[in-house]
Amino acid sequence: MHGTVQPSALAVVAAILLVLPTTLYASDSPPVAATIEPEQSRPPAAIELLTSSWDFNTTQAARNTLTASAPQAKLAASESLVDGFTVKLAVDFKELDRESTLLEIPDALRVRLRRHDPRDRNRQNYPAFKMPDGSVPVMEATVVLHSPEHPDWRDMTIGIPLAMLHNPEGKHEIILNFTGVRWTLYVDGELLDNDFPFGYPRWAAGTTWTMDAAYVKQTSLHVPAITPQRKPARKPRVAPVQYWTPPGHNSWVGDVVTFFHRGRYHVFYLYDRRHHQSKFGQGAHYFEHLSTADFRTWTEHEAAAPLEAQWECIGTGTPFVFDGKFCLSYGLHTERIYPDEQTTRPAQAAYLEKNGRTGLFNRSTPGAPIGATYSISADGVTNFAKTWNVFHPCRNPSVYRDPGGKLRMLANHHSKGTWESESVEGGWRCINPDFPPGGDCTFFFRWGRFDYVIGGFRYLWSKPADAPDSAYEDIVHKGLDFYDGLNVPAITEISGGRFLMAGWTQIRGWGGNLVVRELLQFPDGRIGSKWLDEITPETEPPRTLAESVADTMTCPAAGESFLLTFDVQPAEAGKGRLAVLMLPEEGEANACELQVRLDSQRAQFGPGSLSDFAEHQKSLREGGSPNSGGNYAIENLIGIANPFTMRVIVKGDEKIGGSLIDAEIAGQRTMLSYRPDLTVKKLVFRADDVELTNLQIAAF
Repeated sequence: MHGTVQPSALAVVAAILLVLPTTLYASDSPPVAATIEPEQSRPPAAIELLTSSWDFNTTQAARNTLTASAPQAKLAASESLVDGFTVKLAVDFKELDRESTLLEIPDALRVRLRRHDPRDRNRQNYPAFKMPDGSVPVMEATVVLHSPEHPDWRDMTIGIPLAMLHNPEGKHEIILNFTGVRWTLYVDGELLDNDFPFGYPRWAAGTTWTMDAAYVKQTSLHVPAITPQRKPARKPRVAPVQYWTPPGHNSWVGDVVTFFHRGRYHVFYLYDRRHHQSKFGQGAHYFEHLSTADFRTWTEHEAAAPLEAQWECIGTGTPFVFDGKFCLSYGLHTERIYPDEQTTRPAQAAYLEKNGRTGLFNRSTPGAPIGATYSISADGVTNFAKTWNVFHPCRNPSVYRDPGGKLRMLANHHSKGTWESESVEGGWRCINPDFPPGGDCTFFFRWGRFDYVIGGFRYLWSKPADAPDSAYEDIVHKGLDFYDGLNVPAITEISGGRFLMAGWTQIRGWGGNLVVRELLQFPDGRIGSKWLDEITPETEPPRTLAESVADTMTCPAAGESFLLTFDVQPAEAGKGRLAVLMLPEEGEANACELQVRLDSQRAQFGPGSLSDFAEHQKSLREGGSPNSGGNYAIENLIGIANPFTMRVIVKGDEKIGGSLIDAEIAGQRTMLSYRPDLTVKKLVFRADDVELTNLQIAAF
């Protein structure tokens, strides 16, 4: 389902590859990397994934059974399904071009085969896996839910494109598991799709359930639900790190928060399916967890904050250490499920108003928990457990230790400002009610002589470290930000004084690929970015496209994914422009242009045209939207006054239905764009008052 590297690659621990970030002025040449191991001696960076195989062995007898000779029967009343149910189907898929209702409990459950439009990626992203003829047959299971709070939240559908199976036409065991919190589809023991219900199904006594014996050989219904056990992996499952998405057709990386603790870099991310459309559009996100000690060998851990109740929707927070314990704060977005009066919000607000500080609330407090809470790791690495202690009304808490050791929090979503406390468990008092202004997720970090607060999709403030908080300046307003197409970037210092930025790309909606950058700092406090060498994709040996281009050159690409490198020789400092046009097989539909202007110190992604350079695109300061990952510009480029190198990665991927284009300019600025429906087949280089030299391409 994804490109992988060989498991043996995980056995070798790589050396640290780069020198510390070099301090340079904007006009200086790019930093020089330290000598690194030859490419052929380095194992590719990879994540060792948890197994997705589950065992449903049980001594629990089936409540009802259907067979090929008796494909329908009457059911007893559903009674209470709070404890869930499990349905097992033994199927033999054939004639996938016809539609069929495989199983039905009227007004409660329906399982069907159907043909899906190969052009329709909405919600389920089924065209991520197509049959050889381009068709997209799918299997879907719909449960009908009932709740007094949301009577309109009824049909919840999960499903898969059958082309993702190793043998779509053949025998399989289908398991549908409804636990109350989860509605999950397994095929041959593999978890392939799920959603998070609100409400429960029901059926009346005497209801007839039926199956299509042409496809289904046997069906069994188990009440209560069977609890599956994760099976040990027969061999490691691994996947490349950079541009990673969780396995599956509709699974994505959402908001990322990072931390460096006891020599390990931790990435916590909100696991997303359906681009925020799970749980009837409420998201139903929760924190999954990756970590690495060497940036070559990564490990996927169990979820740090899984969903455990139907009302739970988790929002962004931050990892932190308190009282020697490794913690993860996050927000309970219960307002997506219940009105405030049915939550702990009124009690929290009353306590804060009366005492001038926050109280501590837990599940014994009347109402559903809402606001900031946290989990604690049992071993300092993983094994997180929820405290269920709600310590602040805000829904996106950013808890951290300031450089002086004080416990602080930047409040976001339904609150704002800077808060301080002696303990994470309540007692938070506001020390700056106006900064930051709330809204998007914010993170504080100190780097040398400067403090920074980065805010979600489009905000960045900075000040000298010895200045008061009132001295924070708007860096975006100056056009000196380092937003590069990532969403809600998180910044963390690792060993050796290096700083990393991690975030996600926007792929047809909320959620996308994981991307990690290395940051650079300059004497005036400005920050640039470059590719993180340890996880940059490994390539085949490069081939030369041309020694020099001074006007225009057209050439074929090297497969759907490749690395392009070339040097830029300005004819005169501060003058000239260049562009790389990325085209489909024919015409210019969905084409993309990467343009760099030395005269205005700008770079941009724009629509590709065979006739001329793309028109001016807006930067973040000018009202553009780098976070959308489409057409935008970055300003005040660094290191382009003298000859410099450009690197461009094009990653085509059927799952995203297009290509990611990732550029590194002079080793000091990066920018990334997602181009839907573009598979790059041809390249056009344009040079205007500059010379491009040493043009090389390498597939990966």
